[in-house]
Amino acid sequence: MTEKKHSILICDDSAVLRKTIAYMLKDWGIETIYEAKNGEEAVELYLEHRPDLVFMDIVMPKKSGLEALAEIREKDPSARVVMASSTGTKKNLMAAIDEGSLDFIQKPFEKEAVHTVLRRILKGELD
Repeated sequence: MTEKKHSILICDDSAVLRKTIAYMLKDWGIETIYEAKNGEEAVELYLEHRPDLVFMDIVMPKKSGLEALAEIREKDPSARVVMASSTGTKKNLMAAIDEGSLDFIQKPFEKEAVHTVLRRILKGELD
């Protein structure tokens, strides 16, 4: 599906959710997928690999997704991050947008919603 080889970072404290998204991404031709189980790991992996896109949970141990988003965007203002949460409160949504999140996905993930976000954010980069 992809001409350019994309890399994506999935950050969620649930291994099941990380694997679920990874399988979806692989179905669409994304081969390089990094996984982080907390916001601290997400920042480290982002800075090491500079993935094309990050899917980031909001509520996580050690460092929240919002804190990790702020840190990543501070170090790389062009970082493309999509926030995800099962607690999709208006407050969380507004905070994510204020920190530079490109979109917000409600958990549990629907395959088509993830694919729509992927196509929209990587537009022109996917077949």
